[in-house]
Amino acid sequence: MANPVTFTLRETGHFFAFSLDALRTMFRRPWQVREFIQQAWFVSSVSILPAALVSIPFGAVIALQLGSLTQQLGAQSYTGAASVLAVVREAGPIVTALIIAGAAGSAICADLGARRIREELDAMQVLGIDPIQRLVVPRILASMLVGLLLNGLVSVVGVAGGYVFNVMLQHGTPGAYVASFQALGQLPDLLIGEVKALVFGAVAALVASYKGMTAKGGPKGVGDAVNQSVVITFMLLFALNFVITAVYFQVVPQKGS
Repeated sequence: MANPVTFTLRETGHFFAFSLDALRTMFRRPWQVREFIQQAWFVSSVSILPAALVSIPFGAVIALQLGSLTQQLGAQSYTGAASVLAVVREAGPIVTALIIAGAAGSAICADLGARRIREELDAMQVLGIDPIQRLVVPRILASMLVGLLLNGLVSVVGVAGGYVFNVMLQHGTPGAYVASFQALGQLPDLLIGEVKALVFGAVAALVASYKGMTAKGGPKGVGDAVNQSVVITFMLLFALNFVITAVYFQVVPQKGS
């Protein structure tokens, strides 16, 4: 049995090499436009409804928690700013990435894993077709595009849910909710959320594609690869979210500070 540390380092190196190959191939012609459109439609079709439904309780919980905290501190007028910024900068991209990784990423991994055990990928290589260019790159670009667009939907639904719960359950003032966000919010807050969604979508597709294309052991191996891809993606997303947020706060000055 291989040493766990050695196995982890070897798998990490293989994943980074795979990611570099995908990034290099992304700019090489011919571009698989039809495959990209089909994958974008598939990812969006399995992600839109779950993301919208999940974002409502996310926005509500954030609004309720921050509303209670600001009431204790005597700063009710800043409830809107805190809630909206939390949804736009943090909750929106995370919800988007988790849905894409759980719904679309698992399907991508299962599809490529099934192609691997049926030896379709080997047959493509024999025919001179690069599986990364033909199958992986369109899925990465589709996940990035859908993540970018889906983050806007999640942010809007989450902010609307937080607004409704704050005004109805905590008797907040609608005008103060909106005005406080205008006082503290800024365009880079929205841009960083979109950047996170773009990066998270790429990571989810990369991990799913890598685990699918390296699946072994028949149908059971494909199932194990799907489970591993979802878990690994979640871990990478939270780590990347921390890094991107830390860099953002160091680079972009905040209003009111």
